[in-house]
Formats: sequence, structure tokens, C-alpha cells
Amino acid sequence: MRRATVVMTIAGSDSGGGAGIEADIKTIAALGLHGTCAITSVTSQNTTGVLSAFDLPSEVVASQVDAVCTDMQVEWAKSGMLSSSSIISTVSDMVRKYELKLVVDPVMAAEAGGDLLRKDAIRTLKEELLPISQVVTPNINEAVALSGTIIKTVEEAKQAARIIAGTGVRVVIITGGHLDASDVIYEAKEDRFTIIPGKFVKGGTHGSGCTYAAALTCGLAQGMTIVEAASKAKDFVVRAIIASRTVGKGAGPVDPLAGIRRDATAYEVTEDLKEAVSIISRSVYFARMIPQVGCNIAMALPDAKGTEDVAAVAGRIVKLKDSPRAVGDVGFGVSGHVARIVLAAMEHDGNLRAAMNMKYSYEIISICKGMGLKVASFERAQEPENAIITHTGEWGTSDAIKKHGCVPDIIFDRGAVGKEPMIRILGRSATEVARTADSIAANYAAMSKN
Repeated sequence: MRRATVVMTIAGSDSGGGAGIEADIKTIAALGLHGTCAITSVTSQNTTGVLSAFDLPSEVVASQVDAVCTDMQVEWAKSGMLSSSSIISTVSDMVRKYELKLVVDPVMAAEAGGDLLRKDAIRTLKEELLPISQVVTPNINEAVALSGTIIKTVEEAKQAARIIAGTGVRVVIITGGHLDASDVIYEAKEDRFTIIPGKFVKGGTHGSGCTYAAALTCGLAQGMTIVEAASKAKDFVVRAIIASRTVGKGAGPVDPLAGIRRDATAYEVTEDLKEAVSIISRSVYFARMIPQVGCNIAMALPDAKGTEDVAAVAGRIVKLKDSPRAVGDVGFGVSGHVARIVLAAMEHDGNLRAAMNMKYSYEIISICKGMGLKVASFERAQEPENAIITHTGEWGTSDAIKKHGCVPDIIFDRGAVGKEPMIRILGRSATEVARTADSIAANYAAMSKN
């Protein structure tokens, strides 16, 4: 049996589940490693702040580390909330005892509010723990407290990093969430700086520091260089912030599991789309429904924000020897027009995540109505000159939906100069849309025979 890579987190527990041990374990699991823990404090905490905190006795903290390290092979660990000098000293003893490579997240305050590190313990952190640690990951406010300097620019962050490295810690990473979103990495032995640029994103940030440090530790435990691990940790926490959801009245927690859920959903979307393409390809009648420009079928992720979150056929579906043929593989971000149709529909009804285009005729629209499908239309000639076609929507689809009062099953237009008339089929899934298209095609063929 293959041995799992084990990572330990030594930190406080957040009863709200957004930070601390809870965020660390979720992050470690999401990155495929086995997470273990030694709880240092139990906080009564929610999204609005820390109501109270109870420090566990130092011998209990040590006992947890002993239990894990005498049974499992632990090389890398990270620390979070170490609220007292006594706990910091105990953790320092454990790091030396088991020769742990430690990443220190010098947690001083909760994102939602509330001090988590006593002021007199900062000295113990600098004198006892940092000298035997591999990495420390302060945010700007924490770096100010550790260095005693003012930080308002990246250059001042570099100066602070050098001062903090004077404690003996090998690497200082000053995270830039409170500056310009750039992270400053200082490798003391090489006297080398690396700047990892970033940009601010919208979303909850409660637990972002814990999540970053845990992700960094996982990367190092997997053999990455410090810059590689830091870059991947930054990307990971950005995705976790973007995917954050409201759970309470205050600061929203990051979501370390967002990537796993997205991958799982992307797989489901891809498989559904492949089956939809198979339905169309097997259709005896659909070739007659393909417009001159070809057609495509697309399906979006539930939380799609742009065309990169919509899967489609890379090269469209065309008519080849009187049969439908998909030219290209199914993938995300490969469609423009049909993807924007989906996104426009989702703005009005998030459950309608799939769409397909096919040729227009009066007879086909009559068939759609006869099948009981809700039909709406728009006129391309009425499209405003300054209408913006962006990655977040399509004017015609939005216009038809607004006029209809809800998202219909079918949206059509009669074309314009240089614009082929088109029908759009909307549905909850690609297979649902494909079956609707196949039924329309079969009815159209039957009508043509008559």
C-alpha cells in the first residue's frame, strides 16, 4: 500500500469552521495529503469575530504532537494560532524533538476581529520559534509587528523581510493582501527576493492566511521549491476566495474545497456534453437542421462567470455526407456565440445551463410550438449600435427573455444583412437540449414527407 504524505497543523480551532485547524485540514485534504493536527486553543468564533478563547494546557499540546509523530512519518508542519509564550515554547520543543520543518503563520488577529496572540508572546515567537523554522508567512500587519517597521510599499516590505530574517528563519514571505496583492519572498541564505504579483479578487477572506500557509506547506512537503510552492499556494487561495460563500452575518470564509467541486462538476458537464454530441451524431434527421455556419452545443458550470466556464465542441458540428459530425473535441472555453447564449440565459435562470443553435424556418418554429415548447424571438435589426457583446452575455438572448418575461425553450431571430437566421434551444443540460433537437428534427422530417 502506498504511503501517504503526512502534514501536521498546530493551531487553534475555529468553531465557525472558516479558519484555524478546520481550514488547514480542508486545504491539506483538497491537495491530496493526509492532515493531522495538534489543537492549541479552542475559540468561540463566528464570522463576526472571536467571542472567547480557551488555551489548552501546554502538556496537552505536546501530547498531541507526540501521538502523531511517534506513529506517522511527519516531515513538514505548519503552525497557526499560538496564543501564549508557554504554548510557543512547547511547540518549539516539539519542532526540535521531531526535527520538523515548520511553516509559521504568525496569527495575531482573526479576519473577522479579535486578538489571537498576546503581545508579550511576540518576543517568544521571534526568539524561540522563528530561529528553528523554515518559513514564516506574515501579512502586512503581522510583518509590521515582527519587524517594528512601517510597510506601505513593496520596498518597505523587502526591508521588513530582511529584519524578520534576522531572527534566523530561512524564508520570509510577506503576503500582500493588505498592500498591492503582491507577495514578497525573501530567501535569507541566498539573499534573494522574488515577487509574486497578484490582483485583488472579490470574495470572503476569513481563513485566507491559514489556507495559504497550509497550501504552502503541502507544496513543500511534495518537494516543490519555495517559489513553486508559494505560487501554487497563492493560486489556490485566490480560487478559494473567489469561491467563498456567505455562511453568516460577517466575513465570509474562503472555500478550500472549491477546486475539487469544480473538477467534479466539470467532469459531469463534459460527460453530459459528450453524450449530447453522441445523440446528435446518431440522429437520422438532424443533419437537415444544421445551418450554413454549423451548429454547436454548450453547457456551463453551475457558477459560470465567463465563456471559460462553458464547455462546447471545439470545432462545431457540421453536415458531412448528410450526417451530423462533430469537428473537434469537447472542452471548456472553446465556444464564443453559443457559450454567451448560455450565460445570458443563466443570468435569468441559473438552472438553464445548456444551449444549442440550429437553422431557422417558419415550419420549424411551428413544430416547436406544436410540441408545447415556449417560444420567443428578437429582431437583429433592433440591436443597438452600442450593444456590447461580451463574455458575460448575448444581447439577442437577453432581449428575447426580457420581452417573454421568463426564459423560453426556444429563441429565434429571422436574421439580417449578412446574418443567417437562427434558432436557439435552451435547457437544463446538454443531453436535454440534444433530445429536444432530435425530436424537433424528427417532427420536421415527418412534416416534410407529408
